[in-house]
Amino acid sequence: MANLKEVRNRIASVSSTQQITRAMKMVSAAKLKRATNAIVQLRPYAEKLKDILANLSASVEGTSSPFMAVRKPKKILLVVVTSNRGLAGAFNANVIKATNLLITEKYQEQHRKGNVKIIAIGKKGQDYYRKNKYEVLGNHTELFSKLNFENTSKITEEIMDGFINGEFDRVELIYNQFKNAAVQFLKTEQLLPLLPAEKDEAKTSQNVVDYILEPSKEEIIQELIPKSIKIQLYKAVLDSHASEHGARMTAMDKATDNAGELLKSLKLSYNQARQAAITTELTEIVSGAAALSNG
Repeated sequence: MANLKEVRNRIASVSSTQQITRAMKMVSAAKLKRATNAIVQLRPYAEKLKDILANLSASVEGTSSPFMAVRKPKKILLVVVTSNRGLAGAFNANVIKATNLLITEKYQEQHRKGNVKIIAIGKKGQDYYRKNKYEVLGNHTELFSKLNFENTSKITEEIMDGFINGEFDRVELIYNQFKNAAVQFLKTEQLLPLLPAEKDEAKTSQNVVDYILEPSKEEIIQELIPKSIKIQLYKAVLDSHASEHGARMTAMDKATDNAGELLKSLKLSYNQARQAAITTELTEIVSGAAALSNG
């Protein structure tokens, strides 16, 4: 009977876990819809802003910006976007793994000299890099509790100021790009210095339009560059936020299914153990009755 009690306890425990994973899946599904709407609405704006900036930059000779200054990459800043919570499959582990691989393969010398710094957006990345003795700048774990352009821009402004002041020679961004609930792509992008726009002669010749601009093209470009950098980081954070809920929803869905399979197996084991116990009791009763009749 001790075996039956143990199986009953396990069935109750797995049933409770299944209820939790099913509830978490439903919560993530609701949050995913809002997060998906946010990134889908921002992407066209971000892409159009990038195109406008590229076209204006190509049409203005000698345009320079402190954010385009290319220096020898002696001091590196890595912006790592993770989540505040786990139970999202390999979502956080993949970002951290990609960051570590980037440091090992591309910035090993800078890391050895202590010139690789981290800005971790998300508690999981913050905890990992502090634990592993990296220099982590600031604490940005509360961003997801009030995720908007204004709060993200504050982080971007700190990064831009550090770049202009020579605290960083290069800034790279590592995050999960959202495709759908089941698929997220790891992305590594250079945030600063800004990379020159790729020239496509055929496309450029087709899209040449003589606009009248007020104020001058140069002033517009200088105004658009900081905004473009802020939008790039904001888009990455929104991508990561949507990817997190997609990954968690998928992970909880699989966990719920696995709990269901485990419950079937446990109930089968319980029924077999119960049948064996009943058979044993019947055998004992029959044997006792036979012994009494013989006596």
